Amino acid sequence: MKRSVTIFLLSVLALLPSCKAIQNLVHDGEVVAKLGEHKLYRSDVERMIPSGTSAEDSANLAMLYINSWATDKAFLDVAEAQLSKEEKDVSQELEIYRETLLRYRYEQQFVNDRLDTAVSRKQIETYYAEHLESFKLQRPIFKSRFLSIDKDSPNLPVIRKLMSSDLLEDVVAADSMAFNSAKRYRDHSQQWMDAVTLASEFDVDYAEMLRHRQGSFIEIIKEDGTLNLAYLVETVEAGQTEPIEYCRDRIRDVILSVRKHDLLITLERDLIEDAKNKEIFVIYSK
Repeated sequence: MKRSVTIFLLSVLALLPSCKAIQNLVHDGEVVAKLGEHKLYRSDVERMIPSGTSAEDSANLAMLYINSWATDKAFLDVAEAQLSKEEKDVSQELEIYRETLLRYRYEQQFVNDRLDTAVSRKQIETYYAEHLESFKLQRPIFKSRFLSIDKDSPNLPVIRKLMSSDLLEDVVAADSMAFNSAKRYRDHSQQWMDAVTLASEFDVDYAEMLRHRQGSFIEIIKEDGTLNLAYLVETVEAGQTEPIEYCRDRIRDVILSVRKHDLLITLERDLIEDAKNKEIFVIYSK
């Protein structure tokens, strides 16, 4: 590119080793960078830096933004110089984008004003019953209790027994004992958990976790001597149908999505019908 390109800030930054110097430069003076005829102002940079950001992070974010700005302007200048008048005419694309954006915004307003967001238990159960084949599990899900404890802890056998009990008082006792002697104890027995999510407790992938599964327990000993243990209260295996409580929220979202779609289809039909009735929509025959 023959045009002389000057970026004041970047040329100075090459001589400034510290982030603090960068920070000071950004906040000294109105114009912080210049490329050709384009100027970048301090206020533009400051808007891109979240409040509360440290001085060093602010400097790094400022540099990222300045470099991005300079790249954009350099591309703009070379495009302006190299493209033909016809190639630079983007009015048609802008009008298409404007129409698309206006349509989207009106559709959102129309739906928000009319969408019935109440979904009853009966509606969810009906959808579930009619679409059972859509709710086959790709991975097992569990209700579980998770324990992380030193493998040599004298309390391990007792906690292990209590956390695998069906009695409420035993489960409460396990929680109490684990609070004083375990690194972590989490009771997930009241909600279903995907195998991937449970595996994150073990800090392994779910396939590795399942290799350590023996009956109702999963046990993995880490190199530092920590035993990570899960008791599987309930299990639904891969290939089986999801329990309705596991997919209830997703079903609700699907029902609402269908309602939104129906509203928009109705809107499209009514708009065309209204235009025909007012005789402002005409298709001319050849």
